Amino acid sequence: MPQLVLNKPGDADWTEVAVPRLRGDGEALVRPVAVATCDLDTAINAGVFPMELPYAVGHEFVAEVVEVSGGVRTVRPGDVVAVPFQISCGRCGRCLRRQTRDCASVPPSSMYGLGTLGGPWGGALTDLVRVPYADAMLLALPPGVAPATVASLDNLPDAWRAVAPHLRGDDRRVLVVGRQSIGLYAVAVARALDADVTYVDTSATRLGIAERLGATPVQHVDGLRLERYPVTVSTDATPEGIRLALGSTARGGVCTDTGIFPGDVRLPLRAMYMSGVTLVTARADARSDLPEVLALVADGRLDPSVVTADVVPWEEAAHAWSNHAGKLVVTR
Repeated sequence: MPQLVLNKPGDADWTEVAVPRLRGDGEALVRPVAVATCDLDTAINAGVFPMELPYAVGHEFVAEVVEVSGGVRTVRPGDVVAVPFQISCGRCGRCLRRQTRDCASVPPSSMYGLGTLGGPWGGALTDLVRVPYADAMLLALPPGVAPATVASLDNLPDAWRAVAPHLRGDDRRVLVVGRQSIGLYAVAVARALDADVTYVDTSATRLGIAERLGATPVQHVDGLRLERYPVTVSTDATPEGIRLALGSTARGGVCTDTGIFPGDVRLPLRAMYMSGVTLVTARADARSDLPEVLALVADGRLDPSVVTADVVPWEEAAHAWSNHAGKLVVTR
């Protein structure tokens, strides 16, 4: 069957791979119907994030269940489901603590569509994907929610966990230092939860989207100084961005960083200590947070499609993936 592979930055093409089979009880085979690029995919495609190439692409996706093995109770063939990009069993101690990014039943960092970073699970731009823990992983899409709208099932929960757990009390101000899609999703989530959002970016296009979502846009320039916010989010994966977010976090506030840095970053630890700032940095626990994200979308409070730059048909995937610079969704 065909599988889309990124051979080098800006060069994605189809290759033939073996058709997956069910290997035991509790598994499902699913057919991807909407696949989104992740912000990390965009950085890898642009050649600005080091990655061992080639690799099978596609880890943010919605799919149709094609076949299930014995013991599967929650889904059946024909169901349209959200597929978390991380592999998780739902039964180990870490999964039971909602730490589904670190499931103890599989090798560390097991996930779809990120090559050696995630292991041999394959990518979602293909005909069939094996899901080893179907009951634990798969979530039926709520009625009325279009697959393309919620295909970004990595970046959306990443934005959720950066904002939702930290909104407390009467001061519901949020600062987002943005780049690519996660920052805009964070704006959309915060606004859906009735927060007052300030969005900082260098891109006029993204600043415009943030303003349409209800945020106050601020151009990111050297030496920018801001008031202090109880909740801050850094999504731009630059040292300057995370230091701006940390320096703009109120006493006792929380700053979440969603960026992946190729190297270490110098942080103002003394100032953070004196002001009691909590820095949260980790991969998202996608499966744990997806129910809340999907509920917001189903209720009409969150519309992730506002962030999508392009939606293309399946047959255009190779060209579109090779040339994308913003959130891309491939559908069939």
